Amino acid sequence: MSRREKIEDMLKDEPQDVFLRYSLAMEMSSAGEFEEALELFSTLANEKPPHVPAFFRSAQILADNDQVNESRRFLREGIEIARTQGDMHAAGEMSEMLAELGSEGE
Repeated sequence: MSRREKIEDMLKDEPQDVFLRYSLAMEMSSAGEFEEALELFSTLANEKPPHVPAFFRSAQILADNDQVNESRRFLREGIEIARTQGDMHAAGEMSEMLAELGSEGE
């Protein structure tokens, strides 16, 4: 059984488990299923409370697929959410990525 299959199997018993859903989205991303991964990351980012790592990973996928403006949007929102949640490490990582992307094309 593959890692992804194991995650999917565990999700049958715990469909709302944030870690399992994030792990599945990461597996999808690794398999090149970017649209599906982004959809799941977006769902996680919109939950209460928002899942901060989902913003960062979404931004990375978008930037890697030449959707820089959308990547910046996820980073800006993720930075604010991370700060609100007291996750200064994540806010710092996303701020660094935002600076690396620059403001070209905005």
